[in-house]
Amino acid sequence: MLKEFKEFAFKGNLIDMAVGIIIGGAFGTVVKSLVDNVFMPVLGKITGGVNFSDKYLNLGDKDYPSYAEALKAGAPVIGWGQFVTDFIAFVILAFAVFIVVKKALGALKKEEAKPDPKPPEPTAEEKLLAEIRDLLKTKA
Repeated sequence: MLKEFKEFAFKGNLIDMAVGIIIGGAFGTVVKSLVDNVFMPVLGKITGGVNFSDKYLNLGDKDYPSYAEALKAGAPVIGWGQFVTDFIAFVILAFAVFIVVKKALGALKKEEAKPDPKPPEPTAEEKLLAEIRDLLKTKA
């Protein structure tokens, strides 16, 4: 059983998948940082200094100065600003994955599309041996 587990755990595909998951997690962190630290401040500047992550819809009766305080108080709120931020991060991540997959599939299709090289011409010696073979077949 231990041998079977070792064969399963150390197959190339499983290790490749683990590496992909780790890199994917790191890539997600980079995209989140890109959205939070680059895109959202620019979007906030364009919209007159609006901080989207602090935007929310209060469904309760009491007013709160910020989204964080409303959450802390347990108030019924819809954090639409955080949703906008997360949606932008998702779109960027999905677009990046699309580009990577498209490039990878394009490379695979190019490899598949290459015709097999035609076999090399037989050497003079091979041609002579083939003629001798054919002559022997006719005499037999």
